[in-house]
Amino acid sequence: MKRREFLKDIAIGSLFLNISTLLHPQEKGFPHIALIQGESPSDITREAINTLGGMKKFIARGDLVVVKPNIGWDRNPQQAACTNPEVVKTVIELCFDAGAKQVKVLDNPCNPARRTYVRSGIAEAAKKAGATVLFPNPHHLKKIAIKGEWLKEWEVYTDFIETDKIINVPIAKTHSLSRLTMGMKNWLGAIGGKRNQLHQNIDFAMIDLSSFFNPVLTVLDAYRILLRNGPQGGRLSDAMLYKTIVAGTDYVAVDALGATFFGIKPEELRYLQLAHQKGMGEIHLENLNIAKKTL
Repeated sequence: MKRREFLKDIAIGSLFLNISTLLHPQEKGFPHIALIQGESPSDITREAINTLGGMKKFIARGDLVVVKPNIGWDRNPQQAACTNPEVVKTVIELCFDAGAKQVKVLDNPCNPARRTYVRSGIAEAAKKAGATVLFPNPHHLKKIAIKGEWLKEWEVYTDFIETDKIINVPIAKTHSLSRLTMGMKNWLGAIGGKRNQLHQNIDFAMIDLSSFFNPVLTVLDAYRILLRNGPQGGRLSDAMLYKTIVAGTDYVAVDALGATFFGIKPEELRYLQLAHQKGMGEIHLENLNIAKKTL
């Protein structure tokens, strides 16, 4: 069953399944998570995905794929407020190598999209890789039943629904509300409406949105991480060169591992605690098979 058909069934209430179990079974012989370090953002991204079994494990021939980076702020790659463009480009290239029919790139930034897409370098990199780069279009917003514990419905960009696969490509950085923003927080860029209303219960909003969008793969960009003044930073001294990529199908586990880059234990983040309690993913890193490699 294609993702778009699956989500449509959920939206009309005709199907209720554990999506995580259905879409992301753990295969024997492969690690839960790949953590790769090296000098080239492209090389370590490619190695991380290959370590998990290669992109063909996640993308089938003819698939329509949406890649969701963080393009939220009018910042350049050195400022580490948006996903590294070389990471995004490599993910797109691997999707096409696996047989994807079309790859779309989309985010709903906090700053004007026509500035953030250009200054981040993501628009140019994505186009070079052959992707269709979309600006957020209010005509593509549709109120959808999220069916979360706290978030019942919200305006969602239909591009994220009318697709076969979603790959989440966030950046690791600090955040004034949730302490950190990585994969689970990145989904606020897939929706419209008055997003500041979600701040009153940001942990539950992150959990409900993550469960709804449920990416087939999460690739966490930690080539540069934003240590201070997140989520937008601004000074080069706010960022640190970390030269790391983390990839996995368990987005909770990916965020849990990413938290350690900031000296934070996963159990200290409420949204990770709650997600683990709900059975959405693993936060106890000792229970994970983590493949580590330096190129």
